[in-house]
Amino acid sequence: MTTQHSTALITGASSGIGAVYADRFAARGVNLVLVARREDRLNTLASQLRERYGVNVEILVADLTQETGIRAVEEVLHSNTAIDSLVNNAGTAQMAPFLASDAASHQAINTLNTTALMRLTLAILPRLAQNNRGTLINIASVLSIHARAGSALYSATKAWVLNFTRGLQEEFADTGVRIQAVLPAATATEIWEISGVSMNDLPEGSVMTTDDMVDAALAGLDQGELITIPPMHDVQLWERYEEARLALFNSARTGVPAPRYLTR
Repeated sequence: MTTQHSTALITGASSGIGAVYADRFAARGVNLVLVARREDRLNTLASQLRERYGVNVEILVADLTQETGIRAVEEVLHSNTAIDSLVNNAGTAQMAPFLASDAASHQAINTLNTTALMRLTLAILPRLAQNNRGTLINIASVLSIHARAGSALYSATKAWVLNFTRGLQEEFADTGVRIQAVLPAATATEIWEISGVSMNDLPEGSVMTTDDMVDAALAGLDQGELITIPPMHDVQLWERYEEARLALFNSARTGVPAPRYLTR
């Protein structure tokens, strides 16, 4: 990662995964723009990082479930040409039956997890493409490849993030722009308090610390991984998954209905 005169914008930076990304980027000498809703936490973190690493840290208070918040961050990405890395980390979840919430609540989750991520990506990518350098990190989830009762909306939004990132990786494959999707599993963050699921209900030993998650994700980035699943030990599992996925896709290109559907 080139760090001289680099600046990274990190969303959801006031705590958890975003705050650890801020620390790790600052440790590499990268200046920061930290985005979140909680100004007090942003100020505290920014002061700590300035003192610890001597980097420039700016904060932007913005709610990315709201149009005004998305536009505020877009404007910074357009105007601050020093920003060459974007970590789309902001996200939320509600692990509950789909009918347990109303349309406004579902829309807020969808806006934060997908629409805001797409628009901030669109705000920075033209400059990264022009400069032929820069980094985009999109935080998805292992639930992007799995869904269960109570996770319909969250899994769908994270599947969107994964496929959106895959498409961009194909588009920018021959450029100097690095694009990574990170698929954390259970990680010890405040999202559990919001989601309605207690970490105490999760299998013992299944929850990763935020420090380990981010350090593994950045190691994956440095190694050139396009998709990083921090707790996945057997990489052959992913390779077989990819082979099966591509085989399934190619099997659907016959233009002819499968025999089981030929009932007449």
